[in-house]
Amino acid sequence: MTLANCAFFQIEAQFASRVLYNRPMRFTTIFFDLDDTLYPSNSGLWKAIKGRMNDYMRDYMGFDEKEIPQLREKYFLQYGTTLRGLQAHHKINTDEYLAYVHDLSLKDYLAPDPLQRSVIASLPTRNLIFTNADIHHAQRVLTVLNLNDLFPMIVDVNAVAPHCKPMPESFEIAMKLAGETDPSRCVMIDDITRTTRAAREAGMFSILYGETNANGDANANFLNWQELIGILESQ
Repeated sequence: MTLANCAFFQIEAQFASRVLYNRPMRFTTIFFDLDDTLYPSNSGLWKAIKGRMNDYMRDYMGFDEKEIPQLREKYFLQYGTTLRGLQAHHKINTDEYLAYVHDLSLKDYLAPDPLQRSVIASLPTRNLIFTNADIHHAQRVLTVLNLNDLFPMIVDVNAVAPHCKPMPESFEIAMKLAGETDPSRCVMIDDITRTTRAAREAGMFSILYGETNANGDANANFLNWQELIGILESQ
C-alpha cells in the first residue's frame, strides 16, 4: 500500500468516527444523483460531456454547429435530457451516443473524497444511484470516486425509459425498482432544482446539493457532505 493510500484510509477512519448515526431515521431509501452531485460541479467533467454531446450531434447526426446549443436547451427543458429529445425527433443509436459522450478519462477530472465516503457509508438507509446517464458511466464514476461498494443498485436512464428525471413516471419506476411503496420514506439528492422540485411533488424528501438556499425548490440543501447528517436526523 502506498503512503498516499495509507493517508487516505487514515483520513477516512478519522471522519468515520465523527459521522455515526445515534438516532432513528424515518427514511429507508436515498436516491443519489450522479453527475455534479457525487462530485463537484467545478470538476469540469460535465462540461466535457456536454462538449462531446455537441460533437456527436455535429459529426454523427449532421446538425449545424450553430443550432446545437439552442436545440439541446430546448430538448433539455421539454424532455429532461438531450438524449430523450433526440430519441423523440431523430434517428439515433442510443448506445453509440451514450458511449461516445462518456468516453473521457475520468481520473483527469475526479478524485475520491474521504469525508463524502464516510458520510454515505454511515447511512442506515438503502442507497441507490438515480441518474439520467447510463449504468456504464455511473459504474466508472463510482469506481474512480471509490464509492462503488456503497451503492448496490443503479437506476439509470435506460431503466426508466422512455422517461427520465424530472418526469413523475421516472420517480415511480425508481421507487418500484427500489422496492419502495411510500415516497415519504424516500430521499432524492440532486444538483438540479427542477429535479428536487419534482421529487418533492412526488412525495419524496428532496435535498438540493451545491446551493446555499433551496428557495422552495427542495426541502433542504447543503454544500458540505457532513451537513447531510444533520438534515436527515432532524426530520
